Amino acid sequence: MAINLQKGQRISLEKSNGSTLQQACVGINWGAIEKKGLFGFGSSKEAVDLDASCALYNENKQLLEVVYFGNLKSKNGSVKHSGDDLTGDMGGDDGLDNEIITIDFSQLDANVNYVAFVLNSFRGHDFGTIPFASIRIYEGTTKRVNEVFAKFDIANGANFAGHVSMVMGVFYKKNGEWKFNAIGEPTKDRKLEDTVRTVTQNYL
Repeated sequence: MAINLQKGQRISLEKSNGSTLQQACVGINWGAIEKKGLFGFGSSKEAVDLDASCALYNENKQLLEVVYFGNLKSKNGSVKHSGDDLTGDMGGDDGLDNEIITIDFSQLDANVNYVAFVLNSFRGHDFGTIPFASIRIYEGTTKRVNEVFAKFDIANGANFAGHVSMVMGVFYKKNGEWKFNAIGEPTKDRKLEDTVRTVTQNYL
């Protein structure tokens, strides 16, 4: 698998030893915004609520279900969300993911053909105003990172400034084998349901 995929690259999830990927995670790490006080004296932290979500589709590109902060696991438990982080790191970057979505390919329903991951800024904070915000898509579990195969730095990426939502990437099944498309594109959407509609129309 390629390390640190570039946007738009597609990869097979077959590993170097010939086995296929069984579990993948999408982890988001971000920080609260530091607000300077009046006349430069003192500062305070403004909480930032980024939301990672996952949409599952069948081969006809019909939406089956969405895993997000209000629905923390898919019907059969093959996709799980770690829970809603409402603030981001308040004391600087701790290096840990604030939200993680895990997917177990071996447990996915057979009729699932696409698994799309999106990110939304719930309170409308522009990605460009957040001090740090990064996404990594990797093989492993919430406790162990085996191999990272896509990374996006959305706080410092010029094309993310002015946006509050993005499409991270899509896992898709082709000839019975799972592959990954690293999308990394901001969208003009404001809400999760709009972003999912954009995925349905443009990214499957």
